[in-house]
Amino acid sequence: MTAELPDIGAVEVVRSPRARRIALTVRPSGSVRLSYPYGVSREQALQFLAAKRAWVLRARERLAARRAALPAPLPPEEERARIERLRSEAKRDLPPRLERLAEAARLHYEKVTIRAARTKWGSCTGRNHISLSLYLMLLPEQLRDFVLLHELCHTVHHDHSPRFHALLDRLAGQLLGGGERELQRELRRYAVPFGTANS
Repeated sequence: MTAELPDIGAVEVVRSPRARRIALTVRPSGSVRLSYPYGVSREQALQFLAAKRAWVLRARERLAARRAALPAPLPPEEERARIERLRSEAKRDLPPRLERLAEAARLHYEKVTIRAARTKWGSCTGRNHISLSLYLMLLPEQLRDFVLLHELCHTVHHDHSPRFHALLDRLAGQLLGGGERELQRELRRYAVPFGTANS
């Protein structure tokens, strides 16, 4: 279902059994998704959305600035060659890097896969399967490690609760020489090369 808001337009509104709270997502394209759990009414979710209107507009502006800062798209053949080069580099670099960090942090994951994900740097499933974007190879090494450490912390806390952030902050300070907020702020300066292709 959708809802219409002035200045924002159509918003996808979804009641999700997986949602623990009302959540707003602004996608790279600028489209907006509002999800909310059972036990929360649609009216309450829409009130939350209305209250966050300014946040949505700022998020869209940030995403538009990131897109504008990206280099012009390469011809399809060159883009495919670039992706394969990055995939090769990522397969050589990321799994051993993840293993070293896991050992240092004393955290355990089941397996790791490398994908051409363009909407997020990484993810971790409930079974502790970690997926990493090959575009991590475009980041400085410290930020690459920060993303990997973020996903490793999800093997303990499968959410973004205060306990998750406390663990990530502590381990980032110990292993990367910087706190979570500082590293997250720096990471925001970089954008995944957004697009539609995933593999």
